[in-house]
Amino acid sequence: MSVAKRDYYEVLSVSRDCDDQTLKSAYRKLALQYHPDRNPGDREAEERFKEAAEAYSVLSDAQKRAAYNRYGHQGVNGAGNAGFDENAFADFGDLFGDLFGLGDMFGGGRNRRRAQRGEDIRYDLEISFEDSMKGLSADIQIPRNEPCTKCSGTGAEPNGGLVTCNACSGRGEVIYQQSFLSIRKTCPTCNGRGKVIRQACNQCRGEGFSRSQKKLKVTIPAGVDNGTGLRLTGEGNPGPPGTQPGDLYVVIKVTEHPVFEPVNTTSIALFPSTSRKRRWELKSR
Repeated sequence: MSVAKRDYYEVLSVSRDCDDQTLKSAYRKLALQYHPDRNPGDREAEERFKEAAEAYSVLSDAQKRAAYNRYGHQGVNGAGNAGFDENAFADFGDLFGDLFGLGDMFGGGRNRRRAQRGEDIRYDLEISFEDSMKGLSADIQIPRNEPCTKCSGTGAEPNGGLVTCNACSGRGEVIYQQSFLSIRKTCPTCNGRGKVIRQACNQCRGEGFSRSQKKLKVTIPAGVDNGTGLRLTGEGNPGPPGTQPGDLYVVIKVTEHPVFEPVNTTSIALFPSTSRKRRWELKSR
């Protein structure tokens, strides 16, 4: 004997004219209360969670909500049954990220891969008091990593050294089953690259880079002080293939002057967003 479905508005305890934020807040409250991870082995809680998710998946969609308002459950043809598609859980990163730490499982992993970049480099540059006052152009040599010329940074031999990851079939992410949810997460085998090294590059020994010295010209503006950080975008270490390199921070150290000294001796934070100027005066005798 089939059990009649409850009204979706009744399930979420909201009015029929509620706005989207009210709808989402009501769903969030129920989802957190009845989530299977918080109620292991509780079949009733799991059913309540499914019921709330079904109601929200329909009422949060403008077209489905309009059809439901007019025709009831028949109008949506079971659109909110237990076989949810991925879009029905588009808000789960927001709803459960803080409580369960699952933000990356609902798309955050993909976002982090896109944001991945090379490491930043710090270079300390010592200049004289006179140069700090008038400014200068300095030539520096930065020890940093450069992509391997043979493997172009992949770390694998060019011909057949890089193969598709078997764990994720090249997708860069794997799917885990949590209760009745299908959850995507960055593949731990290939770290989201979709490929793994079968034969390491014999030139860089699988590192993907070689150590080198790069010459750069840096313009030091007049009036810089100890601790001033100059940022050179993209001049840091390279990231994985397809990502942006890091940045170079040139940190200025002004040598002590035999006659003048700074009035304000408060230390300056590393890499300030704006240069902080000090006044100088004659040293006391």
